[in-house]
Amino acid sequence: MSEGRLADRAYAGIVEIINTDDLSVGDRLPSEARLAEMFGMSRTIVREALVRLASDGITEARRGAGSFVKNRPSNQLIAFMPMDHMSATLGTYEVRFVLESEAARLAATRRSEDEMAQIEDGLDQLRTALLSSAPAHDEDMEFHRRIMLATANPAFLVTFEALFADVDRIMRAGVDISRSRPPEVIGAMLREHEMIVAAIRAQDADGAALAMRWHLSEGRKRLMP
Repeated sequence: MSEGRLADRAYAGIVEIINTDDLSVGDRLPSEARLAEMFGMSRTIVREALVRLASDGITEARRGAGSFVKNRPSNQLIAFMPMDHMSATLGTYEVRFVLESEAARLAATRRSEDEMAQIEDGLDQLRTALLSSAPAHDEDMEFHRRIMLATANPAFLVTFEALFADVDRIMRAGVDISRSRPPEVIGAMLREHEMIVAAIRAQDADGAALAMRWHLSEGRKRLMP
């Protein structure tokens, strides 16, 4: 089995420990050595899993003290993505930060009037879906897809669509989790999309990139309780 696959197993195992042992935010995880012993893996594999967990905002490392729980994955998140898919699925955020921020930047400078109208129509459709009881993940995906199209570089869309399965899981979970919370959470999600559109409309390349990165960062946070 490849080291990447072993790290996925270690990642899932650590999430399971957090859940089954009912660890709270701030609780210390077992040491790397202990985790390696529990999983029958090397400390190098466990360390890679912990790095991924920290990147996903689930754990945090404290110098000289070990790793601690930063956020507990919600039960709804786990329902939308099997434990053995969680590492790969949440890991797409690292790719999306680069891909979609740059796509928004290029869309702001290259979009045609028709493409701008398509992006604004996508926002309208997403708004309607989010404010109803409809699932809304298809509209969310289409909104992001239209920004890819506005880059005038087909490679952006090809790359984005290669991530479809994992992004779809995230979008389904994100909408469902947000709807289980106070109404202002959906309101915040909408405002993030509106900021992206406003920057693209104004042809503000840096603003569009920052708005997209902020939206993705906030979206990842919404997956946690």
